[in-house]
Amino acid sequence: MRADLAALADGDLASRSAAGDDEAFAEIMRRHRQRVYRLILANVADADEALDLVQETFVSAHGALRRFDPNRPMSAWLARIALNKSRDWARRRAVRRMLGLATPVEEIAELHADDQPLQDVQASDRAELDRLARAVAQLPSSQREPLVLCAVDGLSQAEAGEVLAISEKAVETRIRRARLTLAQLLGRN
Repeated sequence: MRADLAALADGDLASRSAAGDDEAFAEIMRRHRQRVYRLILANVADADEALDLVQETFVSAHGALRRFDPNRPMSAWLARIALNKSRDWARRRAVRRMLGLATPVEEIAELHADDQPLQDVQASDRAELDRLARAVAQLPSSQREPLVLCAVDGLSQAEAGEVLAISEKAVETRIRRARLTLAQLLGRN
């Protein structure tokens, strides 16, 4: 990896990558892969499937780089692709289930925003995170997606609105509803 690539803005990396610079795209992946993974994992609740969908997301992004607008955030653009991949996966899974071909999806063990080893987390904290992750997975996608984009992925409500093609106010409303639903699911007032 060339050191000069780390100093470039995402838009410059996208331009270089679209022109055939593979190292520039590797830098884009390095910068954004963890965020994309967390977003997908929060939506599909299966770590192995999430890894596959991250790969699909970046393959699609690479093929669409010429359409990327460098005046807009790369993270929002990638999040949109990742959400579309997650939705496609959910549709395929629903079809397989209807046909009786799907295997049950394992519950996610933990939804966390950092890479700290599990041994650093108290057992009670792990149980609470597991409970929260299961509750988040139960939310309707209209509530889960804006909540994950803002709370887990760190996007602003405006950026989440752009990714989801809804207004900033709609994002705010959906997050509020998601929090109320989570409070009910978790038995909190």
